[in-house]
Amino acid sequence: MTEIEQLKLQLQKQEKLASLGLLSAGIAHEIQNPLNFVINFSKMSGHLLADLIDIVDGYADSLTEDDREDLNEIVTGLKENLKQIEDNGERAVSIIQGILLVSRGKENEYVPTDVVHIVKEYVRLAYHAMRANHQGFNVTIREEYQDGLPLIKVIPQDLSRAILNVMNNACYAVWNKSQSNAGNYSPEIGISVAVQDNNLIIRIADNGEGMTDEVKKRLFDNFFTTKPIGEGTGLGMSITRDIIENKHKGKVDFTSTKNVGTTISFTIPFEI
Repeated sequence: MTEIEQLKLQLQKQEKLASLGLLSAGIAHEIQNPLNFVINFSKMSGHLLADLIDIVDGYADSLTEDDREDLNEIVTGLKENLKQIEDNGERAVSIIQGILLVSRGKENEYVPTDVVHIVKEYVRLAYHAMRANHQGFNVTIREEYQDGLPLIKVIPQDLSRAILNVMNNACYAVWNKSQSNAGNYSPEIGISVAVQDNNLIIRIADNGEGMTDEVKKRLFDNFFTTKPIGEGTGLGMSITRDIIENKHKGKVDFTSTKNVGTTISFTIPFEI
């Protein structure tokens, strides 16, 4: 009866998460429209500023040296501000597109994808989600991406889920370890993406609490979690293995040492 009750709770959590996913997609769509206006109007304002500079330059001789210096400072400040608005607006759009990736696309549809872009976005989403939910959380993230990677056919919304699941676990592992290591522990997570022998290799390594032998045996079991009630569904790694091994015909490998850390690797074959 206890197992049945636990299963009911897990299913209820999954239903809430599914509803939250739909809500997030709707919010993301609504936010993206005004963001596009912000970006477009910042670009238009930049063009108008350039026209204004041309007009003012025609009257430069009638201005005092102090006025010219003040004008140049104002123009420089306006250009920098507009650039910041445009850059941060585009960054926000990029984040929203990453969120929408989870809900967009046909089921099991392979799409030529910039995998590095997906990894970068979901590494950051996991990091900021952890900071939002655990006060004082911080970690050094080291990223290594091979240059010149081709677009690779994957199911982007599924691959993003797999990355998010593993990154969430890595963040939790280093945070949990930091709670019992005061002052002498520096949390780190390493991310790498590379291609080797027509295989895409994504690796996420942490120096967190690591796994016991029992956890290693049950890592991919449905509803198995080491997190407290309310913080884990026990489905993340099971879903991740299904995404990588069944949908992408790849392989999930892991190594872990208690109190040293864990490394999870995805190896996905592809054709150029």
